[in-house]
Amino acid sequence: MATGKRIAIVCTGAVGGYAGAHMVKAGEDVTFIDFWPEHVEHMKKHGLTITHLRDVEPFTVPVRALHVTEVQHLAKEKPIDIAFVCTKSYDTAWAATLIRQYLAADGYVVSLQNCMNEETIAGIVGWGKTLGSVASSITVALNEPGQIFRAGGKHGGRHTVFRIGEVHGRVTDRAKEVCGLLANSDSAFVTENLWGERWSKLVTNVMGNGLSACTGMITRDMTRNDAIRHFSNRLGSEAIRVGFALGYTFDEVSHMDPETLARAGEGDPEAQRTIDEHRLAEAGRAGGGEHRPSMGQDMVKGRRTEIEFLNGFVCRKGDEIGFPTPTNRILTDIVTRVEKGELKPDPRHITDLRLN
Repeated sequence: MATGKRIAIVCTGAVGGYAGAHMVKAGEDVTFIDFWPEHVEHMKKHGLTITHLRDVEPFTVPVRALHVTEVQHLAKEKPIDIAFVCTKSYDTAWAATLIRQYLAADGYVVSLQNCMNEETIAGIVGWGKTLGSVASSITVALNEPGQIFRAGGKHGGRHTVFRIGEVHGRVTDRAKEVCGLLANSDSAFVTENLWGERWSKLVTNVMGNGLSACTGMITRDMTRNDAIRHFSNRLGSEAIRVGFALGYTFDEVSHMDPETLARAGEGDPEAQRTIDEHRLAEAGRAGGGEHRPSMGQDMVKGRRTEIEFLNGFVCRKGDEIGFPTPTNRILTDIVTRVEKGELKPDPRHITDLRLN
């Protein structure tokens, strides 16, 4: 049953478009906002099409789409009750500022993004109007206007995709409301540990996104390369140690025990064998790793990456507590240079480091 709420998706990229299309399919009142003219025009004329690698039939839904220059029209309408900010991290502040003026008195904003952007949003709309949602292992891509592809089927009960939480950790009616909206897309639950869930997802992104961006490789191929996989373990290890030092608690990182992964990255032979077996088995599954992480997609499209909000963020937090993060610092520098065109994507940027 539809909620009857007015919903806005601020930036209809892969994740926002995927979740929003399922909301529309369920009868929700959703307005899609984006700044890519061709994408907006396609949505207006042809709707949003969602396809999966397997198990799920493609579907198309007609949608209401606005270019950012048209958002002013919302001033003449009933206010927005729930706004999902789905931009890249570097666009968070302006996106929250854009939608704030159109929120209902009891309306609120949900960060449905990578990285940890709740503080930025709260600085604009207030902590009382800020929630977060992690999209775990969703593997979606927007490769052309109006066409969103998921590199797999739905996870369902095998793995919970959406983890929704209040910044204070309490379970509230509005967190349950967001959970219900996102559950139209795939499995979802309300967490009392938003920050731990955020850091766990951050570790996953730290291990793969920047590597894909600077090597040009997809996840499966990176995992099967021993040098790159072990470099990835080092990235994750540093991020885990920083997260623990900051007081975050999390049970897993991509179905791996955080302590074992941290020790693997630090060179413990037994831990490394355990993590290698798990990661190689995942890459060997049908469809396993046959996708390009979002930052790798950005590099292919010539877009700005989120490296400063992922690996760079780990470095900054490490500096604050006096914990060294040399591997994340190296990768941040390489990806920045590739993004600027000083280097071309190449696996040798990692394999020639001879750190493994």
